[in-house]
Amino acid sequence: MNTSETTPSRVGPPPRHHLAVMIWLAVFPTLTVLQLLLGSLLRGTPTVLRTLVLATIAVPIVVYGLLPPLQRLHRQLLAPRR
Repeated sequence: MNTSETTPSRVGPPPRHHLAVMIWLAVFPTLTVLQLLLGSLLRGTPTVLRTLVLATIAVPIVVYGLLPPLQRLHRQLLAPRR
């Protein structure tokens, strides 16, 4: 029996440019939606404070909510076909 048939192959981290695209695909829509939802509420605030609020909300959404499914999709698309 060949061990490669019984042992699941582990996929390494994605190439840096793939990761950059995945992050962009998660960050851009998240920031756009947050800006649409909170833009009027944050309109008069200083830029640094507005950025702090948006980043504080966006980072957990991206890291815990959007990147894991994108990484699974990436693995599925690039997994060797059986």
